[in-house]
Amino acid sequence: MTKASVREFKMPDVGEGLTEAEILKWYVQPGDTVTDGQVVCEVETAKAAVELPIPYDGVVRSLHFPEGTTVDVGTSIIAVEVAGGAAPAQEAAPAAPAPAAEPEQPAEQPAARQPVLVGYGVATSSTRRRPRKQAQDPAARQAASAVQSELNGHGAAPAAPATPPAAPAAPAAPAAPAQRPLAKPPVRKLAKDLGVDLATVTPTGPDGVVTREDVHAAVAAAQAPQQTAPAAQPAAPAVPAPADRPAAPASYDSGRETRIPVKGVRKATAAAMVGSAFTAPHVTEFVTVDVTRTMKLVEELKQDKEFAGLRVNPLLLIAKALLVAIRRNPDINASWDEAAQEIVVKHYVNLGIAAATPRGLIVPNIKDAHAKTLPELAASLGELVSTAREGKTSPSAMQGGTVTITNVGVFGVDTGTPILNPGESAILAVGAIKPQPWVHKGKVKPRQVTTLALSFDHRLVDGELGSKVLADVAAILEQPKRLITWA
Repeated sequence: MTKASVREFKMPDVGEGLTEAEILKWYVQPGDTVTDGQVVCEVETAKAAVELPIPYDGVVRSLHFPEGTTVDVGTSIIAVEVAGGAAPAQEAAPAAPAPAAEPEQPAEQPAARQPVLVGYGVATSSTRRRPRKQAQDPAARQAASAVQSELNGHGAAPAAPATPPAAPAAPAAPAAPAQRPLAKPPVRKLAKDLGVDLATVTPTGPDGVVTREDVHAAVAAAQAPQQTAPAAQPAAPAVPAPADRPAAPASYDSGRETRIPVKGVRKATAAAMVGSAFTAPHVTEFVTVDVTRTMKLVEELKQDKEFAGLRVNPLLLIAKALLVAIRRNPDINASWDEAAQEIVVKHYVNLGIAAATPRGLIVPNIKDAHAKTLPELAASLGELVSTAREGKTSPSAMQGGTVTITNVGVFGVDTGTPILNPGESAILAVGAIKPQPWVHKGKVKPRQVTTLALSFDHRLVDGELGSKVLADVAAILEQPKRLITWA
């Protein structure tokens, strides 16, 4: 008869370098039957929303975290009871030390089986093996006999050697880590920085885990009685900043203000933009161009059979114009390798398209856009936009971009000074296309006009190169037939 065992499914790293994800929605509940490959929840990382499939068949025993909780990668999020498996063998291992000379240790076994944080597993089995290995090691027995003979030779009582052998029993001390307060590594660092002993903090997290809020609460509680002795904590002025945050919601008028936690895509975007703005020296150039002929070409392509069922809009031709300009000026498609102190010129273009979504701004990219025909580029753009709107963009779709287009014109904005995506050397902002008075063939006429802005990393793109790229894009949009002669 096959025994059932419980398998713990841990939060995987669903994207390169990600450390945490927020559980957006559970698709299963305790008692539900799941099969290998079935999606059990949707999580939001710093890059996108991702559905997680379970890797085995079984029955859901418990969900460890509610929706809306941010969980570190590697932390168990769901327990599933499966038929057979390796879990019984894990439970049999602690049973082996039962004949050892420390019968009270099995009583601590259940605490050792509690969910523990990544990198902080309780190594109870190792502390039990150590005494047995010493007892079975012939060399250890000979050394113990020599010590006993030496002590007896100095007139020591035969019972005295009983004390030295008792020293190996000291492994009972390593059992202390089992009582160590559970906390994530960032929380431990926070407590250390604030001078808080985790053993004195009351945990409120799942399974008795100490959270950041618990540490801040302990600091706030300790500050009140210490106000009478300000000299006792000279570093206190630097500490209250993070400690005051949990108390902030109680001090503002909810009818006049709304506080939104910064997490997920918005948090990652903020960090990336700050890093980019203060790492790469930005330069932005502008050009205003008559795109009347481009707008006429858009209308013609909409009637073309080659584009049946595809999205055809000005962005398609602007993207193609930028790809042609990059082909004519390949050095613009590069990145700065700080570690190697090298400029990496890329012979492929992964064209990023900035997309506004309910979760924030994301920049998925079209892989190898340089090799696509105009209909293929139109199909890729349509798929990229629809996937982003549905919130289904994968982390891989947002990695490896080389250059980006941001279309601020859809909001009626003339232009902007866009910030580079980290690892890229250029980003093109497209303003609103509006009818304006324009000198055309010596006469002032109403024409469709837009303003383009190109930001670039001045470490590897000088003014000449940036100007050439922007001028090429403008020339193509003014005379779309250049797509044929220059491509």
